[in-house]
Amino acid sequence: MAIILLLHGANLNLLGEREPEVYGTSNLADYVTATTIAGKAAGHTVEAMQSNHEGELIEAIHKARGRAAAIIINPGAFTHYAWAIHDALAAFDGPVVEVHISNPNAREPWRNTSVVAPVALGSIAGFGIHGYELAVVAVSRVLAGK
Repeated sequence: MAIILLLHGANLNLLGEREPEVYGTSNLADYVTATTIAGKAAGHTVEAMQSNHEGELIEAIHKARGRAAAIIINPGAFTHYAWAIHDALAAFDGPVVEVHISNPNAREPWRNTSVVAPVALGSIAGFGIHGYELAVVAVSRVLAGK
């Protein structure tokens, strides 16, 4: 079973409470559960972590090198300015999929730039919890060479 590291960035610990009109009512545990179920169905193990601290996410990415097969990341607000996360992901040797619950490109202009996208295999945005399931499918197909 390949390991997929699921990372959540700033403020995503408040899912279900913060701006439910934008992010819905599912909480972080719901997202982790959905991703874990999708991962298991695809024959993978999902390890999840959330942090409001950029450095902790960077450390998790570094520790995933040579251990995890892929990373699915919702960087939250780090998406738009965390070049250190960009650099850490660039040094990871497996596929990276960026996922967002809402569609940042349909929101405020400052959300239109992602520093993660250039080092990600692809980005999935706007599909809520289903985007995470789609990310697992994408990673699984890439890992299987399809």
